[in-house]
Amino acid sequence: MPTVMVCHDVKNTKHWLASPVRKQVLEPVGVTNIRTFTDPQTPNRVGLVMEVADMQELMAFMQTKAAADAMASDGVLPETMMILVQS
Repeated sequence: MPTVMVCHDVKNTKHWLASPVRKQVLEPVGVTNIRTFTDPQTPNRVGLVMEVADMQELMAFMQTKAAADAMASDGVLPETMMILVQS
């Protein structure tokens, strides 16, 4: 099961940290052990580290309206997203 790191900017870090939405939408596609991070030098830059059962399923999900709606709800700026997979 690969470990994945996702970094992106958000509109409001406090809102993003408090939101249950990412867990609600990611767990059903096999994502577990989601941990959140913030950049102390750039307050609106945040990240996740998580375990992903199936990268293809996750990447397919990321193209859906449900994923776009979840990101919008959490204030994610999708154009800033970077996904890294543990090598």
